[in-house]
Amino acid sequence: MTQGINPKTIENYRWRICALLFFATTINYIDRQVIGLLKPVLEQDLGWSETDYSRIVMAFSAAYAIGLLGFGRIIDKIGTKLGYAISIVVWSIAAMAHALAKTTFGFGVVRAVLGLGESGNFPAAIKAVAEWFPKKERALATGIFNSGANIGAVAAPIVVPWILGAYGWEEAFILTGAIGFVWLIFWWIYYEIPARQKRLGKAEYDYIHSDVEEQQDNSKKIPWLKLLSFKQTWAFIIGKLLTDPIWWFFLFWLPSYFTAAFQIDFKKPSLHLAIVYTATTIGSIGGGYLSSWLIRRGWPVFKARRVSMLIFALCVIPIVFAQYTTNVWVAVGLISLAAAAHQAWSANIFTTVSDIFPKHAVSSVVGIGGMAGSVGGLLFPIVVGYLLDHYKLLGNLTAGYNILFLLCGFAYVLALVLMHFLTPKSIAIKVD
Repeated sequence: MTQGINPKTIENYRWRICALLFFATTINYIDRQVIGLLKPVLEQDLGWSETDYSRIVMAFSAAYAIGLLGFGRIIDKIGTKLGYAISIVVWSIAAMAHALAKTTFGFGVVRAVLGLGESGNFPAAIKAVAEWFPKKERALATGIFNSGANIGAVAAPIVVPWILGAYGWEEAFILTGAIGFVWLIFWWIYYEIPARQKRLGKAEYDYIHSDVEEQQDNSKKIPWLKLLSFKQTWAFIIGKLLTDPIWWFFLFWLPSYFTAAFQIDFKKPSLHLAIVYTATTIGSIGGGYLSSWLIRRGWPVFKARRVSMLIFALCVIPIVFAQYTTNVWVAVGLISLAAAAHQAWSANIFTTVSDIFPKHAVSSVVGIGGMAGSVGGLLFPIVVGYLLDHYKLLGNLTAGYNILFLLCGFAYVLALVLMHFLTPKSIAIKVD
């Protein structure tokens, strides 16, 4: 590893790249969350049941899963710049097309296209972080750009109800979907890999490439089947499979939970959801900072990631006590802690891929694991829809949410136990 480089004296162009990733992720989650915020209105206008809505969510999840697998491989082949651009063009057009949907089937179709487009966000962003940051900074950079998911989730409950009240639900989809094309201009102007970026100074270039594996041959390609033969890939798959659906549940069903349990009116800007997603911003950045701080303190990279993930897994457990409160702010606090812990977990589990795999395989592995998370996101709404419809018929909808919070509380501990069983030690993947 290159010695004697002080990051404080280095130019900070890499953090401009991180800012671009942050804004793309913000837009990604604004577009993704709009339907959840409009759900009560769309249920009335279109006559949806909870099962209808869960099927629409499943259409997004299925397409997102397929897209992750495809986009991960495509981005490794055509590069981050073009791959990301294609992704945001597809999802922005699909987001705006929601305004044309008038039936449950129509919404399912446009949600599927949205899922295909949005699936490129994380494989491209994680690969960009691997290209632009050394290991000691990757979790922090991932936490920062991943916090865009939370900023988007904070902005959406404020902006979408205002657009809904002023213009209508169709305009809410059109105006939020158009933002992606503004980002695309800046991305095309400012992004390039370090080796071709003329704005990058030599000192920062050397710092970015200061990890030992930078000296290895990264020209060899690893087939999908080969990637699936590694326990490290399966550890990432299991971690995403068990925990991604929890975040999607928070994203798509929290507005309905607060409406059912506390009669919150989401035709007005919501402070409750804004607090939840503000907390997740702190969790995302703080989670990335914690493991990076431990590494700077001399901890091995693997130990720093795993200990951090254990802390965050334990922080989700208190959400099971949400069922015992009748105070909306106590519920907000418990859910905020769990959602923040998820994002802190996410910042670290994503970074484990670039810790272990060579850069040219990062997007493919992120895509495979992301697909597993989306499969979980595809199956979990079946459980959600069944439970909520069942308890709605019994006149006790909140009981369904209480069971779901119980499942959420222990998913992360289970995931970490299985990950540790598969990979108790860190072994970097090398191409033979």
